[in-house]
Amino acid sequence: MAEKTDWEMKAANLLKAELKRKGVTYAQLVEKLGEIGIVEREANIRNKLSRGKFTAAFMLACLEAVGSADLRI
Repeated sequence: MAEKTDWEMKAANLLKAELKRKGVTYAQLVEKLGEIGIVEREANIRNKLSRGKFTAAFMLACLEAVGSADLRI
């Protein structure tokens, strides 16, 4: 299995931290994404975040879904 690059790790950690700050579980994220018209499964989200392989569009959708207006980088 290929290792995560530094950038993939940073992106995944940033998104995980934001979910933690907002108190949103992966199951809740699935529901919130559904509310904005994005269909995902909890297992898919878990895999994306554990691998660190997801698009910027996915990250932005997640941030929008949980109501994040600011990011700490």
